[in-house]
Amino acid sequence: MNFNLTQIPERTKKPRTHGLTMVMDKGLSLEEARTFLSAAGPHIDILKLGFGTAFVTPNLREKIELYQSANIPVYFGGTLFEAFVIRNQFDEYVKAVQDYGIRYMEVSDGSITIPHAEKCGYIEKLSKIGLVLSEVGSKDAEHIIPPYKWIELMSAELSAGATYVIAEARESGNVGIYRGSGEVREGLVQEILTRIPAEKIIWEAPQKAQQLYFLELVGCNANLGNLAPNEVISLEAMRIGLRGDTFSLFLDRE
Repeated sequence: MNFNLTQIPERTKKPRTHGLTMVMDKGLSLEEARTFLSAAGPHIDILKLGFGTAFVTPNLREKIELYQSANIPVYFGGTLFEAFVIRNQFDEYVKAVQDYGIRYMEVSDGSITIPHAEKCGYIEKLSKIGLVLSEVGSKDAEHIIPPYKWIELMSAELSAGATYVIAEARESGNVGIYRGSGEVREGLVQEILTRIPAEKIIWEAPQKAQQLYFLELVGCNANLGNLAPNEVISLEAMRIGLRGDTFSLFLDRE
């Protein structure tokens, strides 16, 4: 770091297994991606090419290689996985991720209905060729999943071979673990944490108030996802008590 400051909480070191910052790229150009890496590269753990943007991204291979050359794993958004599955093209999905040298894969069912046993089957198959992030929760704000079901689904998907489960929130942060206003469903989150290790959950938290909630609840090494590229540095500062919202969180005043 650039200065000598005491009472800074200890962040896990890259390559991390927890304390992850997952960033969503929704269409940066190659030049913007290079600038982004120069500004925030050391603080990015995983890069998601959001929803189905990989299908229409110019110079896709070059962009993936750019991120990977900075030792940042890249994966396609879960919506793209669902687009292949709904068209009965799962094998084509596998070929695509292998062709592009992708080793992280998201399995989700936020936009389509997949029987859970079938979803776990996809997780099991993909975990044999790479690391699986399995998303739990619906993108439909009207579809409310009770806490016991979240726990049941997460447990089964981790057992099937997922390395992490992602708690759904969309890029806007107003479904899944959040109310339509963006407010955290605190009872849901806290009940999930009674059964699922925090290190295994990536909380989609695109809004600052949501990020703050998980930093206060889990600590500076909470796994947070769906970060906008321009929010990475400010999040890292907030993680270690160098933003007003968390300034006193890690200070020993005795």
